[in-house]
Amino acid sequence: MVFVCDGRGDPIREQHYLRILLERRVDGIIVIGHTVSTCEPIGPKVPVPVVYAMTRSSHPGDLSLLPDDEQGTELVIRHLLSAGRTRIGHITGRGTYASARLRASATQRVLREAGLPVAGGSAMFGQWSEEWGRQAAAMLLRTDPSVDAIFCGNDQVARGTADTIRESGLRVPDDVAVVGFDNWDVFVTSCRPPLTTVDMNLRELGRLTGQFLLDAIDGRSASGLQKLPCTLISRESSRPELPQALSTLRPSSRRRSPRRGG
Repeated sequence: MVFVCDGRGDPIREQHYLRILLERRVDGIIVIGHTVSTCEPIGPKVPVPVVYAMTRSSHPGDLSLLPDDEQGTELVIRHLLSAGRTRIGHITGRGTYASARLRASATQRVLREAGLPVAGGSAMFGQWSEEWGRQAAAMLLRTDPSVDAIFCGNDQVARGTADTIRESGLRVPDDVAVVGFDNWDVFVTSCRPPLTTVDMNLRELGRLTGQFLLDAIDGRSASGLQKLPCTLISRESSRPELPQALSTLRPSSRRRSPRRGG
C-alpha cells in the first residue's frame, strides 16, 4: 500500500505528515523535492529507511537521487557546437533553483572550453514560463544579433523563445536553433518546429528510487548522492545549419536586415 502526502514546501505540514506515516507503521519513506536543491532531513531519527528523489538531503548518510543537470547540459551544448553553432545563448528560470544554476554554469563551462562566450554575455534568469521565453528571446536578439542558437532551461521557455524568433522574421532552426529541457510532450510536440530537448529519464529515476527503498527495507541500504544521466532527444528545432555552398544559393535564408522589426 502506498500513502501520498503533499507537504507543499511547508516544514510544519511535512512534520505533521511524517508523524501520521510513522503512526501507520510504514516500512519506508520517499521524499520528493521540486527544486533539486539541498534540503534538511525530514527527521533526526526516523526509524524507517528514507530515500530522497529530485532533492538532495544535507546529511551525507542519506541516499539522494537526482538527474544529472550538468551532463544533460553538456549534451545540448556539444550537440549545438557539432551542428556549427558558435553564438549560443542561454535563457533559463529562477536563479534560486539549483537546476537553473547548474545548467547555466555548465553552459558557460562547455562554451569556455570551446573558446566561446555565452551569447549576450551571460545566462538570462527569469520565470519558468513561455512569456519569459518570449521576452528574454527578444532582449537577446536585440543585444546580440549574431546569436545562432538558444538553449533554454525548460520546454516552456523554449516554446516562447521559438515564438519570438519566428515573429522576428527568423526561422527555426535555419537562423536560430532552439533546445529545451524536460521533454514534456505537450510542449515539445506543439512547438513549431518540434523541439529538441533533454529527457531527464524520470521514469527510470522513479524506478530506481523505489528499488533503493525496497533494498533498504531488506537491510541493503545505500548512501550519498547518485546522479542519473540524461538523454538528448533531437528534433527539427536544432538540425545542422545548411552548408555554405547551399546557403549562397538562398541568400534570403540568413540574417535579413528587416528581421528585428525596428
